[in-house]
Amino acid sequence: MEWMLMPYRRYADFSGRSCRREYWMFTLLSVLVAFGAVALMLAGGLGTAEGDQNPSILFWIGAALIVIWVLGSIIPSIAVQVRRFHDQDRSGWMILLGFIPYVGGIIVFVFMCLSGTRGPNRYGADPLDPSNVDIFN
Repeated sequence: MEWMLMPYRRYADFSGRSCRREYWMFTLLSVLVAFGAVALMLAGGLGTAEGDQNPSILFWIGAALIVIWVLGSIIPSIAVQVRRFHDQDRSGWMILLGFIPYVGGIIVFVFMCLSGTRGPNRYGADPLDPSNVDIFN
């Protein structure tokens, strides 16, 4: 759970490096919350009476949850993706590759799957280096 919430602790920190685990656990948390919200929306939309066109309160709770989650997660998701590029010794501006039609998302996905550079690079120390851990933090 610690890895899932780490991008929220580093909310708007675009400097430094993030390992693959931090990025993918944050992505997993986002997917789980989205599935939960959509499940609430479906339960609220399908749970209405046959002649009733208005969705129930569960639909609106799910919709509110997804809107709050998206608004609260935009900055941390961009920041963790930039730090992930930094871990590979690449510029954070490579996040703009995602705007290339059709293939941009695939390119960024491949970069997010690649391992980072070993040892320190120009963006900071290796996040997986055991001698880099601060035990008093």
